[in-house]
Parts: sequence; C-alpha cells; structure tokens
Amino acid sequence: MMSSIVKKLLFCGAKGFPSISDDSRIQAGHVRVCVGRDIDLMCKFEMDANYLNHPLFQSLLELSAEQEFGYSYDGALRIACDVDLFHYLLHLLETSNPSAHYMELSDLISKFYTSAIYN
Repeated sequence: MMSSIVKKLLFCGAKGFPSISDDSRIQAGHVRVCVGRDIDLMCKFEMDANYLNHPLFQSLLELSAEQEFGYSYDGALRIACDVDLFHYLLHLLETSNPSAHYMELSDLISKFYTSAIYN
C-alpha cells in the first residue's frame, strides 16, 4: 500500500523523492497509465492490469478517447480526467468497494465531486 502511494507521488512530481525514469520496470500484471487533462502535466500511475476490464474504467477510457485524445496515438495509455477522480476510482477498485460494481461513470463523477465539496 505504501509503495503504491509513493509511486503515485513520484510520478506526479512530488519533491523530495528521487525520480523514476520512464523506462523503469513495472510489476508483472501491472500497467502504466498517464492521467490528466493537460498532456504536459500528466501523472503516471502503475495499476493492476485487471482494472482495465472494470466497466467504470472502460467507460472512463472511452470518454477520454472521445473527448480528448482520440483512439489512435503513440505512447502510453492516456486518461483525460482529474487526477483526484482517478485516485478515487483506484481506491474503490483496490478496496473492492461493492459500490464500484453497481455505479455508472456519471454516478462515480457525481459522488466524487459531491464528497469533495463537503470534505
């Protein structure tokens, strides 16, 4: 758990940590994705490759392709969404939160931004 948080901080440019190069190895069964709307400010995440099969994640990828990056581009998998929203989705998937299996993407986004307002 702690190592995944450190990796997220490293890839998002947290100061005080040594940098990880783009060619560093990732764990077997994991995939690296770039998250953010601005291509110059994207954060890199390493996540379980099984999450790519989750309906919420697939909806997020589809939305990203339709609105931001298209379906054909060079390089890493890119997801155009707020980094904190992506953290929230990863948290739901990592903790096997049952609500993640019954939610539509619009519900996830709404729930995230509603809870962000009150926190």
